Amino acid sequence: MTDLSNFNPNSVGNPNNNIFGLPFTEEDARLIILPIPWEVTVSYNAGTARAPEHIFNSSLQVDLYDPDVKDGWKQGFYMQPCDKKVLMKSDYLRKEAELLINYIAHDEVVADNKFMCKSLKEINEGSIFLNNWVFERTKELLDAGKLVGLLGGDHSTPLGFYKAIAEKHGNFGILQIDAHCDLRKAYEGFTYSHASIMYNALQEIPQLQKLVQVGMRDYCDEEVDYINASETRVVAYFDKAIKERQYEGETWKQIVDEIISHLPEKVFISFDIDGLDPKLCPHTGTPVQGGFETEQVFYIFKKLIQSDRKLIGFDLNEVGVSHDEWDENVGARCLFKLCNLLVAANPSA
Repeated sequence: MTDLSNFNPNSVGNPNNNIFGLPFTEEDARLIILPIPWEVTVSYNAGTARAPEHIFNSSLQVDLYDPDVKDGWKQGFYMQPCDKKVLMKSDYLRKEAELLINYIAHDEVVADNKFMCKSLKEINEGSIFLNNWVFERTKELLDAGKLVGLLGGDHSTPLGFYKAIAEKHGNFGILQIDAHCDLRKAYEGFTYSHASIMYNALQEIPQLQKLVQVGMRDYCDEEVDYINASETRVVAYFDKAIKERQYEGETWKQIVDEIISHLPEKVFISFDIDGLDPKLCPHTGTPVQGGFETEQVFYIFKKLIQSDRKLIGFDLNEVGVSHDEWDENVGARCLFKLCNLLVAANPSA
């Protein structure tokens, strides 16, 4: 067990320690954060592949007192090092994807160009590699009895984790905070696009009983049709509809209680940072006006825990990097809240 007798939680974060300045080893930590430095298929701004290391640095500024989960950190949080080989592969394939996206944008046909066909095949194979890599590492941690959170990277990264969660826990639901539905099929030709994560999860994971999406404000006809045809397997709370209900007198509590009522006993949180108001995440990959304050989202999470549902894991994705480190600071605080809630929802024996 980690000796905390000389650790001062009121002091500045020690850069020689791990995430949030905590002195835990991976062996002693109850919750392990797996960083995924990957952003091959992002379709607008890049930078999220380097978010984990930036969030790690910003986490040293996060105070450890959480009024919702007192001393949750004492159970131990540990972030594994970023895998440099994964980052190098992401950087290489990202350049290929940029060329391909630009080619498509000019109404060129990929099938007519052998080089573009080769690039598309290589990118899709790279995404399969990542899915398998994430599955193996999260499965290993879950089998070791660890609680696990995933830190991206773009929103394509957690598919392998969802599969490991399904194998470990059986039937479950996902609570998705996002500006986008992520229900497009093979967006821009990429089978495992960041814009296709929930489509792929629903197609490939039968244990995923319910997807409850909250905050979406940028989506297409294809995605609305998919939701309508899902027979309530997908339940959507669009940003516009939420705000109109509030304008007409409904409280946030009433809406949140209704959101949570759709979720099954076991719930996974998928938090795309662009679900927040872009003043909080201006350098995210695809910012959209509107969105939530952090406390609105944290309130959903708190009410989820209070509903006696079991939180079984989380991912936090699409945090941008910036010269003033604003996005990373917001991301670090969102990560701390998710870590605290995951340990609170899983009392140790």
